Amino acid sequence: MPHDHPHQPHGHHHHGHGRHHHPHDHNHPHDADHLHSHMHHHDDAADLQVLAAQFIDGFVQAKDKTTYLRLAGVPFERPGKGGEKALKLVDVELTTDWQVGTASPSFGSRELSYLPFPGEMVRERTNMSLIYVSMDEKATLDLRDFLSHKKKDIEA
Repeated sequence: MPHDHPHQPHGHHHHGHGRHHHPHDHNHPHDADHLHSHMHHHDDAADLQVLAAQFIDGFVQAKDKTTYLRLAGVPFERPGKGGEKALKLVDVELTTDWQVGTASPSFGSRELSYLPFPGEMVRERTNMSLIYVSMDEKATLDLRDFLSHKKKDIEA
């Protein structure tokens, strides 16, 4: 793990024991000038959320929304359930949610552990859905799914 250390000795040494092994406990007291900066695993979900937010901002600001979607590679037709009938893109839907708290399973209980947020922690989340229709069906493609598949195509 990378560490930021001043050039002064600080009482312990980092040896080449592999990427994840540290020969000491990081909860030991440090001098004021001893800093640790740990790199965390790449968070694809967070990256995807940032990309989606940027995409939505660009779409909202675009004067020609159809051209924006075309340049981004959004398909205007998709196969339906049976694959033989093409669904047509007819709507782009933006929804805004406000996260006002969090809930997660409690240890050893069927009850949720609920934590409402104080006002300054409430966050706005906007999402985009692409709405496709045919004579027989309607399908919604979440922007994050579209971007995730697009990212995989680019990386391949």
